[in-house]
Amino acid sequence: MRSVSRLIDTSINTVSKLLEDAGRFCAGFHDAKVRGVKAKRVQVDELWSFTAAKQKNVAAMKNPVGGAGDTWTWTAIEADTKLLISHFVGGRDGECAKWFIDDMASRIVSRIQLTSDGDRAYLEAIEGAFGANISRTRHGPPSRSWPFPARRVGPRSVPGLPGRSWPPVL
Repeated sequence: MRSVSRLIDTSINTVSKLLEDAGRFCAGFHDAKVRGVKAKRVQVDELWSFTAAKQKNVAAMKNPVGGAGDTWTWTAIEADTKLLISHFVGGRDGECAKWFIDDMASRIVSRIQLTSDGDRAYLEAIEGAFGANISRTRHGPPSRSWPFPARRVGPRSVPGLPGRSWPPVL
């Protein structure tokens, strides 16, 4: 933001206020226009970041700020078009998962196949929002909380190169 304020020769506070206004407008536009989505495959995931300090360092902060610590950005992306159906910034718990999945479900009008990492927080939220009207898959390492057995898939053979496989097995 500092470089932008120097580039256009204005106060950093002006740049900050403009970004806040643009963010509010974009959030309202997304909320109004991304409705009635006819998706087939949706991928949900969370991205970790931190605000002011990592969670383990919050207690040792000299000037503590509200909301400091771990921050999770939840995203629901339509796999074919890469449309961001829903997003949410909050913690990584069942309450945030429920809010996020309920918002996503309110925007989708078709039966979907939902892919997630199988995090425990998703299970109740998905069941509450979609009931039996959903196909679920998971990616990532096996999780005890995911009620579906993981299928083991071996490396594929490379045509024309006997004894070679992809991805390479080290």
